[in-house]
Amino acid sequence: MNKPILDALSGTTCAVPPVWMMRQAGRYLAEYRAVREKAGSFLGLCFTPSLAAEVTLQPIRRFQFDAAILFSDILVIPHALGHAVHFVAGEGPRLTPLEEAGGVAALREEVDQAVLAPVYETVAQVKAQLPPAVALIGFCGAPWTVATYMIAGRGTPDQAPARLFAYRHPEMFATLIARLAMASAAYLIRQLQAGADCVQIFDTWAGVLAPEEFSRWSIAPTAMIVQAVRQAVPDAKIIGFPRGAGTSLLRYADETGVDGVGLDWSIDRIFAREVQKFRPVQGNLDPLALLAGGDALDRAVDAVRETFASGAHIFNLGHGILPETPIAHVEQMLRRVRG
Repeated sequence: MNKPILDALSGTTCAVPPVWMMRQAGRYLAEYRAVREKAGSFLGLCFTPSLAAEVTLQPIRRFQFDAAILFSDILVIPHALGHAVHFVAGEGPRLTPLEEAGGVAALREEVDQAVLAPVYETVAQVKAQLPPAVALIGFCGAPWTVATYMIAGRGTPDQAPARLFAYRHPEMFATLIARLAMASAAYLIRQLQAGADCVQIFDTWAGVLAPEEFSRWSIAPTAMIVQAVRQAVPDAKIIGFPRGAGTSLLRYADETGVDGVGLDWSIDRIFAREVQKFRPVQGNLDPLALLAGGDALDRAVDAVRETFASGAHIFNLGHGILPETPIAHVEQMLRRVRG
């Protein structure tokens, strides 16, 4: 049976676009919150295959999305490189800032696959339970975005600590980025071999970079990952999501070699339609429109549908669903998308 997501990534224009949501397995679902409490910790949930598989499948059972996305976190890569990670409830990830932790030299040369083995088991368990037409999406964080958390030890409003580090120590930062790129490629390859149908590279903080830095720290390492993955899995389908890339999106699509490009909610859709002429696109409903619901949500869904109806398009949000989003609004969105 055909998988609509893979059809779209191959360039097929679908009368009704396939749909999934970033962070579709998460806190807005009561069933997720119950499993999260059972797991005891966020990383415990990520590294317990039976529980991670369960929360990956929950939104598929409830909403019949066209794709499931593996439940994990982008920071499992630094964790598997020997850089300790933990999560504080209500506040997010915490890491020892890289310089305090001994710098790049303290990291492993290669990712410890034994640490990541539970993730691959989760992929296999989910794959065995998905309906045939539903794709399974694996993912990783882009090196730049992962590095921002490693440098600062947490998320910051504009990732200034990582930007300053890259300006002041470009050779050391380049070493870090290269190591993250190779680790991420190895991670994605193993996800694909375990059963993922396609993968997405999340560059959540790409938009804070100056143009030259965007080329060096976002485009170039993503291209490294794509090339390495395709050497091992030649037919791999890869989505790149450089949030905030703006008019650099065309260059990103061309130079990275990704199959599809994720669009955040702030992108000018007329410009994004030019990107769509060269690559399938994914997105870009504003998560706040989904939170608002009502007529505002219908109008926003219609605007996305109408803009991208003439080309290959995967309907999605422009970033992750907000935890306070009512389930009824997700149901409204799906009815509107699917007619």
